[in-house]
Amino acid sequence: MRLGVLDVGSNTVHLLVVDAHRGAEPTPQLSRKSVLRLAEHIDKRGDLVREGADALVGASLGALRQAKELDCDEVLAFATSAVRDARNSAEVLDRVRIEAGIDMVVLSGDEEARLTFLAVRRWVGWSAGKLICLDIGGGSFELGAGAGEVPDVALSVPLGAGRLTREWFPSDPPSKSKIAALREFVDAELAEPSSRLLASGPADHVVASSKTFRTLARLAGAAPSSAGPRTPRVITRDGLRQVTSFISRMSSTDLAELDGVSASRSHQTLAGAVVAAAAMDALGVDQLKLSPWALREGVILQRIDQL
Repeated sequence: MRLGVLDVGSNTVHLLVVDAHRGAEPTPQLSRKSVLRLAEHIDKRGDLVREGADALVGASLGALRQAKELDCDEVLAFATSAVRDARNSAEVLDRVRIEAGIDMVVLSGDEEARLTFLAVRRWVGWSAGKLICLDIGGGSFELGAGAGEVPDVALSVPLGAGRLTREWFPSDPPSKSKIAALREFVDAELAEPSSRLLASGPADHVVASSKTFRTLARLAGAAPSSAGPRTPRVITRDGLRQVTSFISRMSSTDLAELDGVSASRSHQTLAGAVVAAAAMDALGVDQLKLSPWALREGVILQRIDQL
């Protein structure tokens, strides 16, 4: 069957269309993003403002039209941190349902972590043993650990790269003192989650997904996306340290000119690097493997299993 997956995140609305069959790898047919930065359209009261809601409705309409043009049998639409955090999320979702004709569900942070873990497990396989999975989004940071397809621990903490950039970095580039203060804060926030992930012992492999980790790995010398998803990619603690030192002195405009860095996310790359380094230190790991599969693939795999 042909599935469309509409992922409404803090930065982008991403439509992924795949041909999917049980027991086979989903085959991508279309991947298209619209940069909305919904998290930046939350007002002081916690509401998603009219401009952001209008943009979401418009992007949803466009995505549904593309899905129909490609003869999708079903469109799975979900929203994550930005809509989840909005005080008026129910009202916004009603507008999407009525005006765009899409029933969109809001995933909890724990559901994000669980579905991302499922995708990573399927990608790396059973031979990887016990896994810890890390995924840095725009608004939240998902973590999971376990030896099966369902994680024993699935957590979400409000340490997304976009959120931290807005809250901690008033200047571009930020001062050394601000970077140090953010690192101290992230260390404290990860102390309890990391102990839960390690409660049953160390993992055989720690795997990272998400655009943030892929960008950091590319800056550290990993193969470009043109090399294909099956090309092994890793990021080491030393490589991450060097990247962080380098980009901490750059403006987001200059950073966006580097290979592997998207203009829509360059402003939050440094905060993502701080979270990545803190997580590696908290877990006591020197290297992360990268998985090209993450939340969207987890949603697809779960749906195939249900059918």
